[in-house]
Amino acid sequence: MKLSNRDLGALGEDFAATWLVKNGYQILDRNWRGERVELDIVARQNRTLVFVEVKTRRSNTSGYPAEAITPEKLARLKSAALQWLAAHQISVAGLRIDVMALLFDGSKFQVTQIRDIQ
Repeated sequence: MKLSNRDLGALGEDFAATWLVKNGYQILDRNWRGERVELDIVARQNRTLVFVEVKTRRSNTSGYPAEAITPEKLARLKSAALQWLAAHQISVAGLRIDVMALLFDGSKFQVTQIRDIQ
């Protein structure tokens, strides 16, 4: 049975959250909705707050997953990050936005983490 795009995305986000925890991150929030944008994962790595955008694809046929982060999407992510910060009282030493680019072949994920996208 082939996963729908929505189910594939949810599976990818679950995988990314688990991967982050296994790699020393603390998950603070998932699927947080701000004004006209959603943050997939908000995590803390030591004293750095990390906003993680998860992009999951079955193949690179339509481009690499991270290529979906256009300048407009990045601007919305930055806006959402500021909205999240305004809604939460949290002390951090730094902030960054990462992309978790996932390729799923039907049985396993290939993971690429792109840190601190600009």
